[in-house]
Amino acid sequence: MKNVVVATIFTLALCACAGLQAPPAGSSEAAVLASLGQPTGRYTQDGNTLLEYAQGPLGQSTYMATLGPDGRLISFEQVLTSEKFASVALKRDTKQNILARFGRPNDVVHYASVEGDVWLYRYKEQRAWDSMMHVEFDRNGVVQAMVNGPDPDRQGRQLR
Repeated sequence: MKNVVVATIFTLALCACAGLQAPPAGSSEAAVLASLGQPTGRYTQDGNTLLEYAQGPLGQSTYMATLGPDGRLISFEQVLTSEKFASVALKRDTKQNILARFGRPNDVVHYASVEGDVWLYRYKEQRAWDSMMHVEFDRNGVVQAMVNGPDPDRQGRQLR
């Protein structure tokens, strides 16, 4: 019995490290849902449907499945990356753009020095460092700044 428990834990750990595996491009929405389950969010952008698969409140991964207007899978990717964050256009992108690009934030905070919301996203900066991206919005929901820093909830783990 003990070996079965150890094997199960080991298998689950390997699956978690590998990330989600989507069906091949061109698959139907039904096939995507059958493979990945229900999404944590659903957005529309430029005629496409985006299915968000966030990996929990402390997770550093959010996968986005992009379905074309025909309901077929175009792409599936991990979106919380340094490269994706670098693509945000200050003073132009809005909350809707950010939701469609990165999915829901880990947290929403308000700082006295920022007039609007600040959305927090945990991620692995350069795929190595436990980081937190702060996306600062003005009162109209337009991105004003992107501020990166260490993830305070994971700092103790980095030193071990």
